[in-house]
Amino acid sequence: MSDAERLAGYVAVWWEAVDSFTHLLEKVPADGWSTPTDLPGWDVHAVVAHTAHLEALLGGRPHQDVEIGDAPHAHGAMGTFTEQGVVMRRDDSPDDLITEIREATTARHTALISDPPTDPETPAPGLFGAIGWTTGLLLRNRPLDVWMHEQDVRRALGMTGGFDSTPAIHSATYLLESFPYVVGKRAKAPAGTTARISVAGHEPLTVAVGDDGRARLADPDEEPTVGLAMDRETFLVRSGGRREAAPGAVETTGDAILAGRIIDSMGVTP
Repeated sequence: MSDAERLAGYVAVWWEAVDSFTHLLEKVPADGWSTPTDLPGWDVHAVVAHTAHLEALLGGRPHQDVEIGDAPHAHGAMGTFTEQGVVMRRDDSPDDLITEIREATTARHTALISDPPTDPETPAPGLFGAIGWTTGLLLRNRPLDVWMHEQDVRRALGMTGGFDSTPAIHSATYLLESFPYVVGKRAKAPAGTTARISVAGHEPLTVAVGDDGRARLADPDEEPTVGLAMDRETFLVRSGGRREAAPGAVETTGDAILAGRIIDSMGVTP
């Protein structure tokens, strides 16, 4: 697959994620927008406002610096920046937010289709490029971000679904790449450890920890020191840093203590 084809694939899955998200939002009842989500300090309205903010920036609209007030969940400069987008839309109606997302994403989708990106290493536009992101990284991240926020809304309102969609598969495949980091860096598995994760619908992934403490892809036929198996929903909710795994949702083999550390270390997205 060429770089251009890969980037076009990211655009397509992002567009599918946006379409799914906005159609879900049309079904949110009036009293559902104030429902708290798994994200500290954010209700459904705030999650949607955040998505509108980022998509508006990518669609060419300016960011506005405003005071965010008391927001202990907003950490550091990036947390403040993110919260500013939410605060700016605090009084927007649900229809306003849905319309903003649709208008901004339609403009950007049209631009990406009419002039498709071909080089993944080109700096991303605007703020994203300023913080060092490439076009490839941005385009790959947007489907994950939009789909994860759709799931934030779904869990808050008990509207489950969407785990067999293309954006869900994209998100799980992407987050599985963090498994070596989780095992070696975060769970601090000792040298010589082999760990395998099996997520339903995806190829199992086996890693081995070297003397330098880093975990790297290993022989898939090797018997692991520790194994974890779960469905896609459990993996995504846990890797997304949203909730603890439900009792019994993760089947483990081998070193039970290390398995617990790995599960506790899986949350890699804010």
